[in-house]
Amino acid sequence: MNTNAAGASTVDASEVEKFSAIAAEWWNPKGKFGVLHKLNPVRLDYIRGHIVRHFSLSDRERRPFEGLTVLDIGCGGGLLCEPMVRLGAEVTGIDPAEKNIKTASVHASEQALNIDYRAITAEELAQDGKKFDIVLNMEVVEHVADVDLFMATSASLVKPGGLMFAATLNRTLKSFGLAIIGAEYVLGWLPRGTHQWEKFVTPQELEAALKSGGLRVRDTSGVTYNPLNTAWRKSPDTDVNYMMIAERPAA
Repeated sequence: MNTNAAGASTVDASEVEKFSAIAAEWWNPKGKFGVLHKLNPVRLDYIRGHIVRHFSLSDRERRPFEGLTVLDIGCGGGLLCEPMVRLGAEVTGIDPAEKNIKTASVHASEQALNIDYRAITAEELAQDGKKFDIVLNMEVVEHVADVDLFMATSASLVKPGGLMFAATLNRTLKSFGLAIIGAEYVLGWLPRGTHQWEKFVTPQELEAALKSGGLRVRDTSGVTYNPLNTAWRKSPDTDVNYMMIAERPAA
């Protein structure tokens, strides 16, 4: 697989293969990524709100992100890239799985959206020296081979004064019961084997990795599922799913 300048790789080939096999499912809200479609409104509200406040933008504008550059690492089929470009941002989406990028590119073309999709790794992009106002690192950390190296590489792509959004799964007994046994084996929300519990990352571990990359954590929020209305919402409970925002201090 591709490596960074030090010769180390954060890409887990088995994970790439796993998601490549179901790449055609990305835009089917009732398919294998249906849970992400339901989660997307919560993720987007969190991302949009913090970007508007951080960059002092007007939330009343139809395209408030005009002039901002956004990188979506592990973009999959583009579920976050497309809303970001509709909000006015200049968007780059990267993913090591070529089938994911093909699916994302075709869908964006069908929507007449201009998104720079690339089948490359974060390490390769970092070697180009390009930096972004906002880096999205959503539901990726739990699938990489080396969390610390991956987060350091991702952090290097954030401009001074810029933000990184990260979302992942906490490594708790509760997450094992709900995210793996419940979601994969009982409810069938995700294909069995989608996640490996031992690769889940605690908020403390993620914060430490972000700090090592020169970023300062500004907020952590849990995300929980309500079976009564079949909806996701932000929550103080970080035992299973959580999101985190970190800022690179301005130079």
